[in-house]
Parts: sequence; structure tokens; C-alpha cells
Amino acid sequence: MSLYYKIWVDGIVKLRSRPQNAGLWKFFAMTFMSVAMALNIMVVMAILQRNILHRNFYELKINILSGTKLEMFVSFFILFLFPPLLINYLFIFRQNRYKLLIKKYKNHNGKLFVRYFLSSLMLPFVLLFLGYLWEQIK
Repeated sequence: MSLYYKIWVDGIVKLRSRPQNAGLWKFFAMTFMSVAMALNIMVVMAILQRNILHRNFYELKINILSGTKLEMFVSFFILFLFPPLLINYLFIFRQNRYKLLIKKYKNHNGKLFVRYFLSSLMLPFVLLFLGYLWEQIK
């Protein structure tokens, strides 16, 4: 949990320090962190379903919207984006908890937050590349 809070504090302090983010820093922080966490959940689920359990268990079918882009968006939101949004709200923003966390944890001028976000974006591509190499070696 400590690393989670350190990443958040680093991002919040950096986003709040930029004048162009005035009034929107909470939205930016929540968006970037939740998207990164959603991508990490997607990677974990893909590895679990394809390589370990060999079956799909984490999916959502909406009969009314079946086969549409809207169904894909709603499924992505409910399965991958909503859990991090809820967790982040409860652990960081509810009752302005981030104010206490800022006093408790040191910030790293945004470097920790950016590293986490970029590594979360790059991880799926790195794993796909490694999987491709693995198949070529076999």
C-alpha cells in the first residue's frame, strides 16, 4: 500500500504545482492513475485467462448491445475502469484523504508517477513482443 500512496502523492503534488492544471488536477490524477491501473488489470486477466487457466472467466456480455462498440466500452468500463476508479476514490479522495497522505509521503517531482504510468502503458507491448520472441524460439 505504501508504494500506491507514494505514487499518488507524487502525481498529486506534481499536477497541483502546474498552474494550467488549476481546478482540474483531481480529474487528471484520477484519470491517469485509473487508466494505468485498468491496463494492469487487463494484462493480469489476459495472462490468467490465456496462459494459466486456459479459459475466459472475466467477461461481460450485454445482450441488448451485443456486438457493438458500445458493448465493448461498457464492458471495459465495468470490468476494468470502474474498479480502479472506486478504489482510488475511496483510498485517496474520500474525505480529502490525499491531504494527509501529502504530509506523510515524500514526493519525487512527478518522476514516480510518470514511471508508473508509462510502464503501465508499455507493459502490454513488451509482453506481446516477448511472447512473439518466445514463439519464434520454439
